[in-house]
Amino acid sequence: MSLYKYFESHYKRIGYLPVTTDTISEINDEAYRPYIKVLFLPAGYKVSVDFKKYESKQPCLFFINSNQYIELEEAGKASGHFIYYNRDFYCIQIHDAEVACDGLLFNNIYQMPQTTLDKEARQTIEFIFNQIQQELDLNDSSQEEMIRTYLKQLIIRATRIWKKQQLNTLNEEPSAELEFFRDFSRLVEIHYKTKHTVADYADLLGVASKTLSNKFKRLGLPQPNDIIKDRIILEAKRLLSYTSMSVKEIAYELGYEDPAYFNRLFSNKVGETPTFFKKNYQ
Repeated sequence: MSLYKYFESHYKRIGYLPVTTDTISEINDEAYRPYIKVLFLPAGYKVSVDFKKYESKQPCLFFINSNQYIELEEAGKASGHFIYYNRDFYCIQIHDAEVACDGLLFNNIYQMPQTTLDKEARQTIEFIFNQIQQELDLNDSSQEEMIRTYLKQLIIRATRIWKKQQLNTLNEEPSAELEFFRDFSRLVEIHYKTKHTVADYADLLGVASKTLSNKFKRLGLPQPNDIIKDRIILEAKRLLSYTSMSVKEIAYELGYEDPAYFNRLFSNKVGETPTFFKKNYQ
């Protein structure tokens, strides 16, 4: 039986690979860049996501959006799981009412893709991965919907765990506060190239700028201005590292008509100029 499994129909695609020393180079291949990716990694793995390095000291999940850059650097002793799928197969924005993960597992203000698993959660998550594998081996009229159902279960369970690990006191707040947090995260992801100020997002959310900042301060969250600028800088790093665009072109791409101002912003945030960052990274 092949280790490489996939389902494809009318532009919809989802696939599976085991994660081992032998498959790391395959998973790092550019062919998977356009896909949304989910990795289950046992202890002992090292991975880089958007210029940050992570080590799986215990079993964990990584949820990687199609605009993120991931590289598996080292495999542990036990094998893991890798699922990739496109938005035609399952779009979290369209199905947000089902899984409520946008702004949390994906596009979160912490830029935190990792979710660690205790023993009970690991067993549950591994069961779901195994069920997806089994469904991918079948040729049945209900195959597609069964796979999608298991994928939704995986996302929902991981979202619950992520909220407990990352949101701290926000979990004790009314659900409306969590939705406000998610709305802000999603709006930043949509508009960061054209809207750069707290006032811009306060207007979109229908609140005063001071109210927006005070909400985040009260909950012990990063300040909105820092979140907005961090998202802009992350995209700048991606463009500097993975494209041939000049610094001036990147400044314009990110909505800055004055490249000198963009240079100062990047230097203040990163500690080096965009040109120096590009040279060092490459």
